[in-house]
Amino acid sequence: MEYWSILLSVVIGVISIHYLFKNFNFFTRNGIIQVPSVPLLGSTTSVVLRRISFYDFMLKIYNFNPNAKYYGLFFTTTPVFFLRDLELIKTVLVKNFEAFPDRRGFTDFNDSLSQKNLFSLHGEKWRHVRNLLSPSFTSSKMKMMFTLMSECAVDFAKSISTSADKGSINMKDVCSRYTNDVIATCAFGIKVNSMKDPTNKFYIYGKEATNFGGAIRALKFFFVGTFPRLGRIFKIKLMNDDVSNFFTNIIRTTIATRDAEHITRPDMLQLMMDIRGKEGRRDLDIDDMTAQAFIFFLGGFETSSTVMCFAAHEIAANPEIQTKLQQEIDDVLQKSNGDVSYESINRLEYLDAVICEALRLYPPLPALERKCEKTFELPPALPDEKPFIMKKGMLVWIPVLGIHRDEKYYDNPDKFDPERFLNNKMHNSSSYMPFGLGPRMCIANRFALLEVKVLLFHLLARCELKPSAKTTSPLKFVKDFMLIPENGFWLNVQRRKNMHPAMESELMES
Repeated sequence: MEYWSILLSVVIGVISIHYLFKNFNFFTRNGIIQVPSVPLLGSTTSVVLRRISFYDFMLKIYNFNPNAKYYGLFFTTTPVFFLRDLELIKTVLVKNFEAFPDRRGFTDFNDSLSQKNLFSLHGEKWRHVRNLLSPSFTSSKMKMMFTLMSECAVDFAKSISTSADKGSINMKDVCSRYTNDVIATCAFGIKVNSMKDPTNKFYIYGKEATNFGGAIRALKFFFVGTFPRLGRIFKIKLMNDDVSNFFTNIIRTTIATRDAEHITRPDMLQLMMDIRGKEGRRDLDIDDMTAQAFIFFLGGFETSSTVMCFAAHEIAANPEIQTKLQQEIDDVLQKSNGDVSYESINRLEYLDAVICEALRLYPPLPALERKCEKTFELPPALPDEKPFIMKKGMLVWIPVLGIHRDEKYYDNPDKFDPERFLNNKMHNSSSYMPFGLGPRMCIANRFALLEVKVLLFHLLARCELKPSAKTTSPLKFVKDFMLIPENGFWLNVQRRKNMHPAMESELMES
C-alpha cells in the first residue's frame, strides 16, 4: 500500500468531525429537502460501501421526491443540489450557462493530463481551448476521419467473423480494442491493430489509464473529492507516471517526426499542430496537446466501447430489431456494391435510432455536474417553500439516467424501443441528453456516434449476435460508481449465413 494511504486513514479520522459540523446541517439549516445522509460518507454511503450500484442509486435518488424541483444530498462531505425539474435544468445548462459554466473535473489531481484537458478546464481557458478544438469535429473533418475509422472497423469485423462460432465472446474486451485503434489513429496518428497484436503498448497503457476500478484508485477519488486541499499537499495523482510519460512521449515523438518529414494526417493532433505559430504565438504547448489528445482517448476508449456493448446486448436480446437493422445495412451494401461512404452511413436512420435508444437506456454519464460561479436564485422546490440563493462554488447534479428512465417523458421507459427515435421524434427533446446539454455538451459527440455506427455496421454486415450462456438478462450492475454489468458483456457471435455477396467475397479473399 502506498505511504499516503496510511496517512489517509489517520487524516480522515482527525478532520471528519470538522467537516461534519461545518457542512452536515447545510440543507436543514436552509430549509431544503434533503436525502438522508450519514457523516463523512454522505448520501452515497450505500455506493461507497458497495451495497448498491451507482445505477440503482441514481434511480433511487431520482424518485426520492417526484414533486420537488430539487433537493439536497451529500456527495461524501460536499453538499450538492439535485435538480429534477426540466425547465430548471435547461436554465442551468443553457439559458444561464454563464452562472454554471464549469464542472469540477480532475483539477485536483496533480498531473497535467488530468488538469489541462478540456473536461477539467475552467473559465476563459476552457472557452479558448474549446474554440481551438471545435474545428476537429466539423463534417469535413469527420469525413476525413471516417476513412481511418472504417479501416479499423473492417479489420475488427474480419477478425471477429473469422473467429465466430467459438462460444461466448467478451464484447467489452473486443470493442475496447477497436476503440483503442480508432483513437490511436484519429487522435495520435498511430496505426495499431489490437486484435492481431493484443499486447501492444498503446492498448496496455490505455487499459491502465481507463481502469477506474480497484481499491487504490477508488481511495484516491474518495480522498481527493472529500479533501481536495490535502490531496494537493500529498500530491495524489490519478494517473501513474509511466502512463503519463508514455502518452507525453508519443505526442512529442509524433510532432517531431511530422515536422521533420513534413507529414500531414487528417487527425486531431494535426489540427493542434496547425494552430501553432499563428499570429506569432503558440496556442497550445506540448502539455496542452497531450492533455487534449489524452481526454479524447479516455472518452473514446472507455465510454464509446461501453455504448457499443450495451447496443450489441440489446440487439442480441431483440432478434426482430437485429433483422430490421441488417436489412437496412444490406440495402446500403446493395446500392454501393460494398463500398460504403460517410454519407451513406449517416443516412442509416434505423441504425441511428438503435444507438440513440442504447444511449437513452445507458447514458455514458448517469449524472452531469455543474459548479455555480455567479449568485443564482433557485425557485421554491415546492409551492409552499422559499427560493434559495446559490453562491459561488456550490454544486448541482442533473440526473440524466433518471430523466431517461422517467415514464413522464418516455412511454414504457425500461423497454428498448428504437422506434421512439425515428422521424426525429426525440432528437431535440430536452429530456434526452446522453452527451449533456448546452455549450458544455460533449465536443466529440458526433465522432463518438460515428465510431459506434461504423463498428456496428461492419459487424452486423458479417455477423449475427445472440445471447450466450454467460449473458445476464436483465442486466445487473456492479456495486460501484461504474455503469457496467456485474458479469460483463458476453455474447455469441456467429457468421451470417445470409450476408451480402460483397461481404462473402471479402471473407473468401481474406
